Amino acid sequence: MDATAPATAGTSAQSDGLPVTSLRLLRTAGFVSNFDRFCITPMLLLIGTQLGVSLPTVMLAASGYFLCYGLMQPVWGLASDRIGRVGVMRVSLTGAAVASLCSVLAPDATVLIVARAAAGAFFAASIAASITYIGDTVPAAVRQRPLSQLMTAFALGTAVATVVAGALAHYVSWRLVFALPGVLAVYLAVALRRLPEPPREPAGSLLTPIRVVLRSRWQWYVMAVAMLEGAVLLGFLTYVAPALEAQGASAALAGAVSALYGVGSMAAAQSVKRLVGRWSPARLIVTGGVQMAAAFGLAAASRTVPALVVTALLLGGGWSFMHSTIQSWATVLSPTARATGVAMFGLALYVGSALASTLAAVPAEHHAYQSLFLTAAILTVPLTLAAAVGRARYSRR
Repeated sequence: MDATAPATAGTSAQSDGLPVTSLRLLRTAGFVSNFDRFCITPMLLLIGTQLGVSLPTVMLAASGYFLCYGLMQPVWGLASDRIGRVGVMRVSLTGAAVASLCSVLAPDATVLIVARAAAGAFFAASIAASITYIGDTVPAAVRQRPLSQLMTAFALGTAVATVVAGALAHYVSWRLVFALPGVLAVYLAVALRRLPEPPREPAGSLLTPIRVVLRSRWQWYVMAVAMLEGAVLLGFLTYVAPALEAQGASAALAGAVSALYGVGSMAAAQSVKRLVGRWSPARLIVTGGVQMAAAFGLAAASRTVPALVVTALLLGGGWSFMHSTIQSWATVLSPTARATGVAMFGLALYVGSALASTLAAVPAEHHAYQSLFLTAAILTVPLTLAAAVGRARYSRR
């Protein structure tokens, strides 16, 4: 329901109807989830070398993470609609801490792949639950503003992950990188006790939320858009760092360049917050699509450090403009089963990213980055058209 947030004990400061303390905890949960999801990107080649496996093999640790992250979205969504948003986050973060420890101790590629897949399955709850929490507590008219603040935290997690992971892997050990989100997950599992559980619609039978969501034609449409978005952006984004390392750059430099994706996203998120209500959602989506197409086109033309710096910045901007708008759209499609609806959106997004990153692993191993990024640039066009036209038609219903 679109009620205002319940007051947090001892906290009167509000941000668009949501207590500041609550928003801070939600942003931290999203930050940790994104840190864990993106930290492996600049370490792929280094892990493969140290474990004695090929890039496609070690890529399974990343694509397996994305796949489990996506597949667990509806599971956590159903659990969230039944036992609450906060309870689900605390349980999942506890499991994520254990999976992170297993990643640290992994003796070979097989164990690492399984551990990362488990981490993806558990960290999958945090972002969807935090988005749903805002959907439950903030009116739809101003919802995209706190969602943009969440996106900023997500982007910060991405940026910090790629910088820290690249540096630690190069100078210390890649194993230490996986320990960091595990420690933060333990902290959050305890700290989230302070977050009040928002009111929600009665869940009914176990499969009622799924039936509510899947009866919506618009839900299917948005899921299709999300799958293509995940493939185009998240799937191909994984290869920015390896493309740079293929030119002889270190993992630390590749991580620093990849981190600019987060910088671009954070900067663009500030613009999005100001433009919400002034620009139509379709215009925001097109603006994001243009940035993404330009980014991948530039990467196809050149894999030098300056070119990939601009690529990362533009991709971050494209994500903030396009994804936050589509994400906000997803929160209004099934208000009586919001968590499940958002979870199904996440399922489509991350399955798309897993499929794209897996299929692109073989050409990436042969350094066919030009054709890889050109494919992404071409796919951005139907993605942008489908998202913008669909959103405009939904607004005119």
